[in-house]
Amino acid sequence: MQHFRISFLVSLICLGLAGWWGYELAGWGGALSAFGVALILAAMEVSLSFDNAVVNASVLKGWDEYWQKLFLGVGIIIAVFGMRLVFPLVIVAVAADMNVLDVWTLALNDPKTYSTHLTNHHAEVAAFGGMFLLLVFLNFLLDAEKETHWLGNFEKKLGSLGKMSSISVMIAIGVLLGCMGLVEEGQKLVVLISGLWGILIYVGVDGISSLLEKEEEGGGNVGDMVKRGGIGGFLYLEVLDASFSFDGVIGAFAITTDVVIIMLGLAIGAMFVRSMTIYLVKKGTLDKFLYLEHGAHYAIGILAAIMLASMKFHVPEIFTGLIGVAFIAASVWSSVRHRRQQETLAVTA
Repeated sequence: MQHFRISFLVSLICLGLAGWWGYELAGWGGALSAFGVALILAAMEVSLSFDNAVVNASVLKGWDEYWQKLFLGVGIIIAVFGMRLVFPLVIVAVAADMNVLDVWTLALNDPKTYSTHLTNHHAEVAAFGGMFLLLVFLNFLLDAEKETHWLGNFEKKLGSLGKMSSISVMIAIGVLLGCMGLVEEGQKLVVLISGLWGILIYVGVDGISSLLEKEEEGGGNVGDMVKRGGIGGFLYLEVLDASFSFDGVIGAFAITTDVVIIMLGLAIGAMFVRSMTIYLVKKGTLDKFLYLEHGAHYAIGILAAIMLASMKFHVPEIFTGLIGVAFIAASVWSSVRHRRQQETLAVTA
């Protein structure tokens, strides 16, 4: 439980603030309501982002303790205040031609109008996040050097396609162009640009990681920094979290329009996701459950498809969360089954 101590402390503080905020608005009834809603939002965030924690762990397991703590510390500040509060405010500010402080006032005094502005630009955000997540999935699936295959020969044959240069980017652009049919004529250009930005940022962060890794092999000072932690990896994880988090912010408005309660509830969930990431790394869970990383990436692929489909169709948040959990559970079951088979073969040998 030591890995979750800070998360429990943050949870108590956030729940206390949620109760105080509700009390200020509507007395004890409001305090209880705000407390309950914050708990629901925290649970929703954890269920939506468990696969994110597994993928984070697969990157973090090569980092030293300093960078792991930095990810948990600085990263959580970026995740909570940057992606779950400031980023939505910036989107509304740009869309409504207002400054951020005026948007914050709008969010507090007229949350319905604020959520309407935010929801109206869901398609662009979905295109950005969907493309980034799709590339995360494709680059895992279409990896010719990957030796472990959850789906056997089928997955192995798909992986062999990774020998083709830039095939993941080619598929992603093709999917993005196909998604243009999901939005109205007036939205097509802005959605296309948002999707291309998602692809560009993924390729850019991946390029930075590759460049720094080459410097590491050459023994340069920058490479020493990468060896201790992972600058490119840190950027990658933050953008990945952004792609996950904004979908949760949009879903949160289906539960409440109070931006303060949304931020506090999602902050609890985000903190637990990061603690789970550190726990998975420290306990070596990815090594114990062979296919867990596969299940998480397949869940990310499904989430990318859901985000892109949500540009036209409403997909219930509970479905999004449950399907991710289902893939994780299936990968754990397959891992346990595989381990038992190996133990049986070792005994009979």
